[in-house]
Formats: sequence, C-alpha cells, structure tokens
Amino acid sequence: MDETSLPAQLMRDCHLLGSLPATTVLLQRNALLPWFILVPDTLLADVLDLADEHRQAVIDDCAAVSHFIKEVLGYEKVNFAGLGNVVPDMHLHVIGRRVGDPCWPRPVWGNLEGFEDYPLEQLQ
Repeated sequence: MDETSLPAQLMRDCHLLGSLPATTVLLQRNALLPWFILVPDTLLADVLDLADEHRQAVIDDCAAVSHFIKEVLGYEKVNFAGLGNVVPDMHLHVIGRRVGDPCWPRPVWGNLEGFEDYPLEQLQ
C-alpha cells in the first residue's frame, strides 16, 4: 500500500514507517506514547470480516509490533483496538502502556494531553 492510498486522516496524524507482510505500519506523531497504527490492504471495514488466512496474517503483524513495544521499548502492557468510528478504513491500534504514562490508567482516546515530537533519528 502506498502513501496515496492510505486514509488522509491517518497520514495527517501519523508517520509512515513501512510495511510488514500484511499491513502498512504508521506511528502516531505524538511521541508521548508508542502508538502504532497498522493498516491492512483491504476494502473491508472490520478485521473480523477478513478471510481466515488474511486475518491471521494481520494479527501476526500486530503481535510483532506488540513484541517490539514490550521487548525493545520496555512497555509492560499493550492495548490493541480496531475502532474505525472516525476513520472508516480498516486500521488497528497497537499502543504501549505503563503505569505512570500520560494517560494511565485511562484510555488514550481523549486523554492524551500534551504533545512531543519524535526526533528524526528515532523515526529512522
């Protein structure tokens, strides 16, 4: 999936990091939390509507990002969600959480106050 076929709202809110086998990987621009968004290449709106093999491949990508958040970034908890209420195109949120993060213990939606940019070298 290339940048032009990704939802405009997500491209405004995220950095394009690259691709995994079944998804395009985005990173929410606010560096206060490691908030990854994975976008499967499909016209379907809900992950549970994917064919079994495709759904498993998408979940495998999400699990790989979760592993990265825990093992490399050192977060002990990962929140995983597929909402699609604001951006109807299928996309899945994989978010690192820990006690004392800017939203803890509340959900990130509507509770992430403040903003911090990712340094260019960290994005690379």
